[in-house]
Amino acid sequence: MPQPPTTSVNPSEESISVGPIGIHFLITGADSNGSVSVFEFTVPAGEKLAAPAHKNDAYEEMLYGLEGVLTWTVDGTPIEVGPGQAICIPRGAVHRFDNLSGRPVKQLAVITPAIMGPAYFREAAEAIGTAAGGPPDRAKLAELFRRHGMTVAGPPAV
Repeated sequence: MPQPPTTSVNPSEESISVGPIGIHFLITGADSNGSVSVFEFTVPAGEKLAAPAHKNDAYEEMLYGLEGVLTWTVDGTPIEVGPGQAICIPRGAVHRFDNLSGRPVKQLAVITPAIMGPAYFREAAEAIGTAAGGPPDRAKLAELFRRHGMTVAGPPAV
């Protein structure tokens, strides 16, 4: 019989850099019986997401603004999320983010259930590092996304 997770503050405490974006895990699926994954992430001023727009196939993604304003594009609609504001990206919604401001951004992400965790970000960091400053291999990203509950969005409809 599996042992319940130990209750503690920030049980995961793992930081991962994916290119210029910093991710700091606080709680993972291993800490929550698979129910939730929680992490802070920072996006430098003017930084645009290197990964393509995608959709979450099997989980919701909630974002809460801590510092700065991040522009999320959800199903084609840009939505600015700043300090004290929250957004829920439902399963199946095509989304991405960009920091269009001149300030760094910090947001809190809550993933439920905890399908996306540190392993995804470690692998994404490796894929971006392998690209050596060029665009990451789209086929490899698509496979990485699939393994972690996401699908790369197709090109926008004309």
